Amino acid sequence: MTSGGSRDRVIDATLRLATRREFSDVTLTDIAHEAGISLADLRELFPSKGAIMGAFSRRIDREVLDAAPKEASHEPARERLYDVLRRRLDSLEPHREALASVGRWAARDPLTAAALNRETVNSMRFMLEAADIDSEGPVGSLKLQGLALAWSRVLEDWFAGDIHDALSTLDRELTRGERYVDRAEDFARLTRPFYSFAQSLFGWRTRRGGRDYHDDDSGYPHARA
Repeated sequence: MTSGGSRDRVIDATLRLATRREFSDVTLTDIAHEAGISLADLRELFPSKGAIMGAFSRRIDREVLDAAPKEASHEPARERLYDVLRRRLDSLEPHREALASVGRWAARDPLTAAALNRETVNSMRFMLEAADIDSEGPVGSLKLQGLALAWSRVLEDWFAGDIHDALSTLDRELTRGERYVDRAEDFARLTRPFYSFAQSLFGWRTRRGGRDYHDDDSGYPHARA
């Protein structure tokens, strides 16, 4: 079996185990046994349970991105993003019980929760790209983290109810997020001239003796280190 096939086998085995019992009780040995591989082979593929779930998230990213329309949509940005995230929920739906178990496991471990949040932020970057929404710069960073938080609320309602509850939450969160982003973009436009001035002021240099130096260059060795 190819490395990619083995990775998928491990991911599928992990999801089956998380469906059957609490993910906190699932060991790497359990996963290797369920996948039909040795623990040594599992170590070559994944270093931890969190890494396996990160790979699952990227597999879902691929499904959503592969299903994205080839033609650019002329719908408003909010509607484009809603459609992308609805497709993501559709891809996750068969794994709802497993992901609820994983979510309870991550909630008990701040380091794991932080790692999975980084994975979510990276996924949201590609979801925004699929919706043709910019995610660069300070406002882009705000969009990414805000969308990751909104997505966590969507998942909470999905676990507690069903996909219809999750879609209602998604609609509400995107409406709220749109207002925040509009304010952030207005603020960025207002402050951009001051930011450019500060860059010019503090990044100012002059040249002397064929080398760059700053005003605080005292000529001592430690000052140039």
